[in-house]
Amino acid sequence: MIDAGDHLARMRARAPLVQNITNYVAMNVMANIMLAAGCSPAMAHDEGEAAEFAGLADALSVNIGTLDPAWLRSMEAAAHVMNEAGKPWVLDPVAVGATALRRDAGARLLALRPTVIRGNASEIIALAGAEAAGKGADTAHAVADAEDAARALALQTQGVVAVTGEVDFVTDGESAWRISGGHALMPRITVMGCSLTGLVAAFAVDQAPLAATVAALAYYAVAGEEAGRQAKGPASFQVAFIDALHALTPDEVSARARIEAA
Repeated sequence: MIDAGDHLARMRARAPLVQNITNYVAMNVMANIMLAAGCSPAMAHDEGEAAEFAGLADALSVNIGTLDPAWLRSMEAAAHVMNEAGKPWVLDPVAVGATALRRDAGARLLALRPTVIRGNASEIIALAGAEAAGKGADTAHAVADAEDAARALALQTQGVVAVTGEVDFVTDGESAWRISGGHALMPRITVMGCSLTGLVAAFAVDQAPLAATVAALAYYAVAGEEAGRQAKGPASFQVAFIDALHALTPDEVSARARIEAA
């Protein structure tokens, strides 16, 4: 069994520096979520410094939510540095099937073999090359619909794929895990998935990617449950969620995480 609290404790002790080439919508809240969890975020995306900064960072998260060609070049350059250094990087293929630009970006980044891919069911299906319905960054599929695509992608990249939704699914192509929890208000806040991608990158530093990904998702789910006890709506949930990430102890996460082998 994966002990999510133990992985959280190791991440906090390491306090890794995570470079995030993410979208404009997510940056502020994502940085605050990552700080509350115990890692150090940096939003360094400019083409003039992305590769150089990657040399300083412990991990990288890449999110194509507000994509443009210059940012894509920065993503590729930073990912190359991570690969050469043997450091983890995580791909968040936001709305990857929606446009030609996104499909091309997804294919180019996939070819660089991310350590972890984290997306919703429609994004994972589209990234795997199948027809996927979706509305922007929202999914039109259940997590279960994407399990075969996730396994295929994991084998293709020799990495880990996480499909997040009501019950998360994580696989390396052979073994797989499901993570339950969270709260119904989480999809009502646009930055939640983006922020989770950065947190997965932090957990993956000096930890096995499959177990680290499962642990990060379980910690996130427990924080969502905790925030849901206090929130009156999406705005108060966001504040309560950041507080919960900060306040939760590793022992509490170990006791409350709902992780099952799939």
